[in-house]
Amino acid sequence: MKRILNIEITSHLNQKVKVSGWVDSIRSHGKIVFVDLRDKSGISQLVFLPQNKEVYRIVKKIKPEWVVSVIGQVSKRPLEMVNPKIKTGEVEISVEELEILSEAETLPIPINETESEESGIEKRMDWRWIDLRKTKKRLIFEVWTTMEQAWRSHLVSEGYIQINSPKLMSSASESKAELFEVVYFGQKAYLAQSPQFYKQMAMAAGFEKVFEMNPAFRADPSFTSRHCTEFTSYDAEISFIESHQDVMRALEQMITQALTAVVRKHGKKIEEFYNRKLISPSVPFPQLTMEEAKKILNRLNIPSKERGDLSPEEERSLSEYILKEKGHEFVFVTDYPAAVRAFYHMRYEDNPEITKSFDLLWNGIEITTGAQREHRYEILKKQAKEKGLDAKSLKNYLDFFRYGCPPHGGFGLGPSRMLMKIFGIENVRETSYVYRGVKRLTP
Repeated sequence: MKRILNIEITSHLNQKVKVSGWVDSIRSHGKIVFVDLRDKSGISQLVFLPQNKEVYRIVKKIKPEWVVSVIGQVSKRPLEMVNPKIKTGEVEISVEELEILSEAETLPIPINETESEESGIEKRMDWRWIDLRKTKKRLIFEVWTTMEQAWRSHLVSEGYIQINSPKLMSSASESKAELFEVVYFGQKAYLAQSPQFYKQMAMAAGFEKVFEMNPAFRADPSFTSRHCTEFTSYDAEISFIESHQDVMRALEQMITQALTAVVRKHGKKIEEFYNRKLISPSVPFPQLTMEEAKKILNRLNIPSKERGDLSPEEERSLSEYILKEKGHEFVFVTDYPAAVRAFYHMRYEDNPEITKSFDLLWNGIEITTGAQREHRYEILKKQAKEKGLDAKSLKNYLDFFRYGCPPHGGFGLGPSRMLMKIFGIENVRETSYVYRGVKRLTP
């Protein structure tokens, strides 16, 4: 018999079905044994009666988190026993056959505790696969799946080509200080910090619009709640733009499409489990230059550590201000100083100290960095030299611009940070499937 999911049981009333999953809980009422069985779709109630002696004998020895498979008859439950919070709570399965697929030892962390009783985050990261058995945790990755599908569908419909760039590189794509160095057949190689060079190579190759959804690596010794050493990065690059404003408009469309899909499919569950009413944002998103942002923060008496960049406190305060004044959860901050931006960011002709760049903040955290890129060979070489970069180590990259390359720009976005804001979660460890940080290489 083919297995069905718990959520499908209600459409099989008075029929025999097969379901499989984890034993969530066991209850005895007199001689009747009730088992709540959990699979990825929800929970079903199994009923074991003493008349079926062999099955009854087996159920007496099973324990929570054992994996079992059962065959039985679906029937309506008595009204007084219906749990409105469980979608399959209107029906139950009278078990006729029971098979134990896997036994489980006592769990190192509980999975049916209340939020206040939950184990500490580091311990839960040690036992991540058990932590992820919780419906609330799994929802994060169901949402991620919907979000990524929506992004990919939107980008493909807009004429983007997907690329998968190498993650082993001979030189830095961002900052040498954040490189993971590896031995590569007797020579040095580095794990890619971003696909930046290869996105631009695609522009020189005439692809015009590309995107990538792949891992990136940063040897950043940060212990904050929003930094990882390995993470998924969503990147896009677009040719024949007039300015970074074209890139920002494309990013707005992408985010709006993704969040609309998430709200439609998961909005109710997000509100139920995380008390977060997610909305699809309106466009255009508000914009501020870095200079304007600093003036606002000064009026708010928020201390500024760097003239041309934003601290986490400044990002939170600026987002709160925009939400209050504009009623919007997103805000672009543009025109970052060249001193704090990558050498390949294009600068304003009339003010070369400022770049045609942006960050996108969402409810107090930066989720995207982007810019128009410098595509003119001689200017690019000059800017690399100003940043103290060795032209020889960048030769392969610089060659992209020697044989004709259109004006272009793009962005990199962190989906794990987006998920933090979708759910109102404060730590990126919770939105990473398996987190990698300075002190974590397991599981």
